[in-house]
Amino acid sequence: MSIDDGEPISLTERELEVLHLIAAEKIDKEIALRLGICERTVRYHLENINKKLGTMSRVGAVAQAVRLNLIP
Repeated sequence: MSIDDGEPISLTERELEVLHLIAAEKIDKEIALRLGICERTVRYHLENINKKLGTMSRVGAVAQAVRLNLIP
């Protein structure tokens, strides 16, 4: 499921948590500590977020999420 296939975008609860923290300008290490996961897992979630939103970066993901009303 991604923005390209016309289906509604559905991020997991964890992906939304990561996205909110990215929007709050947190780095991977801070996000990992806050969520009790490793930095590689943060990057994995970001990869999935980018695939689903059709973006290629943290900034792009946040901008697209705001446009789609996934985050305020």
